[in-house]
Amino acid sequence: MQRVMIIGSAGAGKTTLAVKLGEVLQLPVIHLDAHFWKPGWTPSDPDDWKKKVEQLIQGECWIMDGNYGGTMEVRMAAADTVVFLDFSRVVCLYRVLKRSLRHRGTRRPDLGDGCPEQLPDWEFLRWVWNYPGSRTPKVLSMLAAQASKTTVVLRSPRDVDRFLIGVANHKARQS
Repeated sequence: MQRVMIIGSAGAGKTTLAVKLGEVLQLPVIHLDAHFWKPGWTPSDPDDWKKKVEQLIQGECWIMDGNYGGTMEVRMAAADTVVFLDFSRVVCLYRVLKRSLRHRGTRRPDLGDGCPEQLPDWEFLRWVWNYPGSRTPKVLSMLAAQASKTTVVLRSPRDVDRFLIGVANHKARQS
């Protein structure tokens, strides 16, 4: 595991898993949100964004968290491992709201400068709620086509804990 892509709904825990996995594997972590969002929550220009992602994937090793469907294929092609957090919509919504309240008005470490946490709008909450029906089938189809890659689907926080323990144990045996 040298180039790990972590995807899933907002609130599934992509950033938390990326940080923990980065510590275990001693790999740099790239938070796509920090590169995509400009001050004032202004999105990157689509052409600039694609170029930025192409630069980011050139690194020898990384753990990259974030969805961004427009660049998913290029990131998936560069990754050796893809982890999909396929959590329930209730868990994801709860975590989105909890995160928003906990960090409200401050900048989370996984976001760029000038992007203070704010309460989610209805459109974003609807996107999280609809993720299992609208995005999950597409993601699972993409993963099924990745025969040469390690793909991991984690469906609960307990699965994530087991995964991290397994990776840590494997790394310890290699040392």
